[in-house]
Amino acid sequence: MRALFLAIAFFSSAAIAAPLDDNHQAVLSSAQIVVIGETHDNPAHHLVQADIVSRLKPTAVVYEMLTGEQAALLDASSVLDQDALEAALGWNAAGWPDFAMYYPIFRASGDAKVFGAAVPRDAARNAMTDGVAATFGAQADLFGLDTPLGADQQAAREALQMAAHCDALPKDLLPAMVDVQRLRDARLAQVALQALEETGGPVVVITGNGHARKDWGVPAMLGLVSAETVTVAIGQGEDGQEPEGGFDLVLDSASVPRADPCDAFRKN
Repeated sequence: MRALFLAIAFFSSAAIAAPLDDNHQAVLSSAQIVVIGETHDNPAHHLVQADIVSRLKPTAVVYEMLTGEQAALLDASSVLDQDALEAALGWNAAGWPDFAMYYPIFRASGDAKVFGAAVPRDAARNAMTDGVAATFGAQADLFGLDTPLGADQQAAREALQMAAHCDALPKDLLPAMVDVQRLRDARLAQVALQALEETGGPVVVITGNGHARKDWGVPAMLGLVSAETVTVAIGQGEDGQEPEGGFDLVLDSASVPRADPCDAFRKN
């Protein structure tokens, strides 16, 4: 694995490129919950996640990619065989990138308990019709899901959803898309706190950069419910381009070749 380089932004807007040293390790080690973002199809991001997990030796790892039912299938012996683990999880059916990218994280987790925080598709659809608070159920108020976002943040989130979908979404669908993102943020935060309570921590959360951002992602949700919980948010960029939203640590890796995601919308 190539050397791990970090752009550190602790308590400062200035990012300083540096190797992972004892001070950075101490900051990570002091955290109760570490949220590590990613670009889903970048293998280097997953190798970095695996490296951090190996260093931290967490008691629990929470995956955005797994449901609670999938996570319940696993124990320490489950991660020893990549093909068997992939088959047991039904990974390919869920539409995530190649399991080989994620497998190093599972191997690095050792005997950490695995938690799944994925929002099932039917629940996401319900959130778009019945509302995010009703879909989340108990504790929706704790995570702020019963309160509308401020106008500026709502507009910013809708613009982000539109850009992420190549300006091809009907505008009246955007509020529901934002609600689904909030639902996923809240679910990840809820499961992370559950994992911390059950195992004592530290807990690592494996998720996309959009959920790891401090301004309105999982760390913000954790702050609403448990401000005393020490959380570190790590984002991962590509080719020097930092992800948006603010992080405690920003890591950088080379980008990977990928097709233009907007081609699918153009064909339709």
